[in-house]
Amino acid sequence: MAPEKLTRAAVLDRALKLADADGLDTVTIRRLAQELGVTPMALYWHFKNKEQLLVGMLDAVFGQVTADIDPAEPWQRRLRIMVEALTAEFRRHPWISEISQTTDKNASENFLRATDVALELLSEAGFPVDRGFQIATHLLGGVVNLIATQPSGTGSGCGDTAGLRRDKRLALETAAAGRYPRLEAYARTLEHEPDVEAYFSFGLDLLLSGVERMAESASDP
Repeated sequence: MAPEKLTRAAVLDRALKLADADGLDTVTIRRLAQELGVTPMALYWHFKNKEQLLVGMLDAVFGQVTADIDPAEPWQRRLRIMVEALTAEFRRHPWISEISQTTDKNASENFLRATDVALELLSEAGFPVDRGFQIATHLLGGVVNLIATQPSGTGSGCGDTAGLRRDKRLALETAAAGRYPRLEAYARTLEHEPDVEAYFSFGLDLLLSGVERMAESASDP
């Protein structure tokens, strides 16, 4: 790619693909320059350092969160669409959880926009802005936790998924043997391949039903 055709969007696109394929640690200015066929100095026109690059990657991901929200929908539906979109992006780019916890999210225009939209929806639900911010923060943390604790052997880059589940089952059965019958029963369920979509659907239902129930309570006389 010729330097004069190198755009900020092209750099971010290659950075996202590199992180998806080889992990976040491989995303460096030098590696990106090699991938794009330019000198590292060419990238500094768009990103002065790696911190700015990581913020740009975060911004690109959060730019997808509010893209398809119909303002005519009730707040519950719009909030669910946002959280589902956030979950889909975090599943597509699992490394984004690390960036979201280590970079200055306030430097991302799309993160600020998504947060503001969420606060507006929660305001419609009847929550004061400080409580709305708490809820939005917990929802983001809940999505991060869903990704981190998804069923064994289903994460990105996993190879022998059946072997991973078997190892976890045997370890749990050994630890619980004769002492914790419910844990032993759970361990036996690991013999079967998990329904990952059902896992995420249930997790989002759990998160959002709590918000909706609290909104109902807040509106009770």
